Amino acid sequence: MKWVWELESWPNYEFDLETLKRREEKYLINVGTQVGLLKHVDDSLKDDLKVNLLSEEAYSTSHIEGEILDRQSVISSIKRNLGLKVDHKKSSPAEAGVAELMVDIFKNFKRPLDHDLFFDWHKMLMNGRRDMEYIGTYRAHDEPMQIISGSFSNPRLYYEAPPSHIVKSEMEYFIKWVNTNLSDKDDLTTLFFASIAHLRFEHIHPFEDGNGRIGRALVEHIISKRIGQPNFNSISKTINMNKKGYYTSIQETNHSLNIQKYLDYFTNLLLRAQELTIKTIELVIYKSQIFHKFESQLNERQVKVLLRIFDEGTTDFKGGLSASNYKAITGAPNATATRDLQHLLELGILCKTGILKSTRYFLNENL
Repeated sequence: MKWVWELESWPNYEFDLETLKRREEKYLINVGTQVGLLKHVDDSLKDDLKVNLLSEEAYSTSHIEGEILDRQSVISSIKRNLGLKVDHKKSSPAEAGVAELMVDIFKNFKRPLDHDLFFDWHKMLMNGRRDMEYIGTYRAHDEPMQIISGSFSNPRLYYEAPPSHIVKSEMEYFIKWVNTNLSDKDDLTTLFFASIAHLRFEHIHPFEDGNGRIGRALVEHIISKRIGQPNFNSISKTINMNKKGYYTSIQETNHSLNIQKYLDYFTNLLLRAQELTIKTIELVIYKSQIFHKFESQLNERQVKVLLRIFDEGTTDFKGGLSASNYKAITGAPNATATRDLQHLLELGILCKTGILKSTRYFLNENL
């Protein structure tokens, strides 16, 4: 069976956007909601929002590829790249590299899309790697670029990308197509254009490593260019919640130019990412309200824990904050932790579920 890039009509994908038009309408409404919410975010809090969104995307895009980074080190690296005050926590090359990539996408979204942009992104992402022959350039090895999974004794070939000797020409054609569609919004609206561009990039798979992360960065870049401002979308975080669905949607196009099912999946994913971002913005606004109203009534331990909860984002702690979490974060003994948590309940900042050792604490959204 031929791979998708071997088919006669490649790269002319087949799809019908009529059935998905309502998603574009919803997407544009969400863009307006985001813009409206951001007007209520003080300038001093916008830095918090940038750090929150960019660090979560940096952590998540790496996690999708099976690379588990230290979340606090990622946050420190993001702050450092944004020129914000930061602690002296040391970051690994991987954490520093993906943080640099996320901030570059955010700050330099107006930069033209060309080979050099892709090469620069790859250099950032492969920061510190010594096991790769081709960094900051397209792959050039003679061996097939294959995606293989399964055990060593029973490997399974999921996909084989175009051979290295045609990658440059494929990327020339791809970049020309992207730039043409960036300026012409009539044929492909933003939601569908970004989705198709991501898939086509993944089909070409131009780099020795990092194609998934750069392909997701490309989605952010395209959307930012189309809406004319840095994009606030939790795309990688949303994918990371269901990696299997993401990979399955792409794998189903490996031998076919019909990408209707993929578009259905990915455009819906982009909408969910938007909605998650809106919740994150609302959380930052809520954080401002909490500290404005209660800061004088909170001790250092409570402030430290609340800041940690807000750093965790819209998911809080997995399963909620426990008393043991509180003690681990603050170093407080049992009695002190109990008093602190009870005080936060009385103020209405937290609410709780369960009893005794099963008690879990959550931010009170109805404050």
